[in-house]
Amino acid sequence: MGLRSRKFAPYLFISPFFIGYGIFYLFPVLWAARLSLFQMTGIGSTPVFIGLGNYLDLLQDDLFRKALGNTTYYALGSVLLIVPAALGLALLLTRRRLKWREFFRLFYFTPNITSGVVVAIIFGLVFEHEYGLINNMILAPLGFEKIRWLLDAEFILPAIILLGLWRWTGINALYFMAGLQNIPAEIKEAAIIDGAGRWTLFRHIILPLLRPVIIFVMTFAIIGSYNLFAEPALLTGDVAGGPDNGGLFMTMLLYMNGFRFLKFGYAAALGISLALIILVLTFVQVRILGMFREI
Repeated sequence: MGLRSRKFAPYLFISPFFIGYGIFYLFPVLWAARLSLFQMTGIGSTPVFIGLGNYLDLLQDDLFRKALGNTTYYALGSVLLIVPAALGLALLLTRRRLKWREFFRLFYFTPNITSGVVVAIIFGLVFEHEYGLINNMILAPLGFEKIRWLLDAEFILPAIILLGLWRWTGINALYFMAGLQNIPAEIKEAAIIDGAGRWTLFRHIILPLLRPVIIFVMTFAIIGSYNLFAEPALLTGDVAGGPDNGGLFMTMLLYMNGFRFLKFGYAAALGISLALIILVLTFVQVRILGMFREI
């Protein structure tokens, strides 16, 4: 009996995690996948099986295409703007002769611990048309016309990307700094002795050794972009994304269908589609960057 107890004791100790995972994650996902095959509108309504009908409706939904385009636009901004900015900041903060380096590390980490609601409210004032910080303190003194950041659909997404740049550059820079500090100094010194310049050192030594960190940062940038909700919803002041749905993200469209229109089956199909999009993009990114390929 004692031997049997020892055999099952480890499973007993780890069982709370798997029970919680099954109840609060696996079961809701499976239930949502099943619900996406039904038409169900309103609480208490009788679900009607329609197969892939909800998914076919997504392909014909103009709002879905708009939300998908906006979300992808922001994801590209995260990958092409925020990630390189974070890498550049990390390279700057790891310089040995930089004064107040520890202060800057703490300073750039602060936005990450600030609530998204608070950030959206503050940036709502920053992008305000008449009295906002950017229009009055930056553009007007330079002689440029004031931009209707949150009033014109074409400027809403750039405003959200600028918000993301301020909020996420610092924490991503810390990830890159950790990766840079793990690169052996001997490798860089040997490359310099062999005549490698700064660009050659960065291109052929630092970047390849940073590949796992780059994949990690880019993966979470994409996942975070496709799950963004609070910032665009509060910044535009409307879960529909403001004028001409210029700030409508997929999570906001899911919220509208699920909690405003009570189209539960359609909202479940949106959620499953969003998960599949993230999964495919992550897989493609890992294959392109070669996560498991030798350096």
